[in-house]
Amino acid sequence: MMAELLCQIDSYLQEFHATVVAIDEATSAVACDRTAFYPGGGGQPHDRGWLLAGAETLAVTKVARQDGQVWHTLEGVLPAVGTAVHGRLDWDRRYKLMRTHTALHVLCGVVWRDYGALVTGGNMEPLQGRMDFEFVALHRELVQEIETKVNSEVQQGRDVRVRILPRAEAFHIPDLIRTKINLLPEGIAEVRTVEIVGLDLQADGGTHVANTREVGHIRVVDYQSKGKINKRIYIAVEA
Repeated sequence: MMAELLCQIDSYLQEFHATVVAIDEATSAVACDRTAFYPGGGGQPHDRGWLLAGAETLAVTKVARQDGQVWHTLEGVLPAVGTAVHGRLDWDRRYKLMRTHTALHVLCGVVWRDYGALVTGGNMEPLQGRMDFEFVALHRELVQEIETKVNSEVQQGRDVRVRILPRAEAFHIPDLIRTKINLLPEGIAEVRTVEIVGLDLQADGGTHVANTREVGHIRVVDYQSKGKINKRIYIAVEA
């Protein structure tokens, strides 16, 4: 049975009810029939939080997806298969990651629209991240120009919309894949898209805020050359 990934439908869901469907004593992990914990991917780290099982509150220290299941690594005695549990996210950390992920999509949208540069990599932690682009050259004036444009887009208050589309329909969208390498698994029937209305539309599995105003001010804190046509931009999102 495939786990229902609630966070792909509602990024703002902070708590949920579920049932344990499998346990792995070796890794101290349980799989549930549904979860709001993001299992990591696309440069976004996995969530943390707690699972409440009866009178026990178990810290969730790691979340990972494998073979259709989402495994929650727990601190404490594992609840048995069939146990009803209540999940609660570390919401402060998750929301910071949502703001950061959307900030990186704004950056990606501006760079693609104005400079035609593909993404070659990216990563994030709460309120900070980096993205690599196919730039031949990157200099201080250009970086400052990008930062100004990015913050202008944030202040536009653009809505962020999530859709899950049939694969055939999704791949009719021009420039849906913004990465140099197509990271979508072969054979998937549906594609989740994230649209910053009027700026950016791409395939993405992560969690995002609902409007760019929630992101806050973005600073470009550094930039580096990582190769002949690979340049890295580091950002920070002000708390």
